[in-house]
Amino acid sequence: MFRVQRIGDRRVDLEISGRLDSEGMKTALDELSAACEGIERGRMLCDVMNYRLPSPGALAVEFSRLPSLLRLVGRFDRAAVLADEAWLQKASELEGRLIPGLEIRAFGRNRRGEAEAWLAR
Repeated sequence: MFRVQRIGDRRVDLEISGRLDSEGMKTALDELSAACEGIERGRMLCDVMNYRLPSPGALAVEFSRLPSLLRLVGRFDRAAVLADEAWLQKASELEGRLIPGLEIRAFGRNRRGEAEAWLAR
């Protein structure tokens, strides 16, 4: 499952769970792109639950759209990831170190209020 919700002029919230296949990835990326239209210096909240790695076909779709995904990520300067798995938290924060101009902080799913406060700063 992948849900995208635009919150105001500068924020997008994502809910991610389960495993995406190639069709699910296409739909998810289309919805994300549409929700991010016009955002500058945005904030993103990603709530990750019961995550499973995407299928090989889904990864192929993601890689084929890498240039547009990098432009999309460039619209944001801060992202909070809610996840209970320690490896997802560490991977999220590592990703933030690799993407110039984007700060990613991970929080346990029970710390949503803290994540929201950090995003609002």
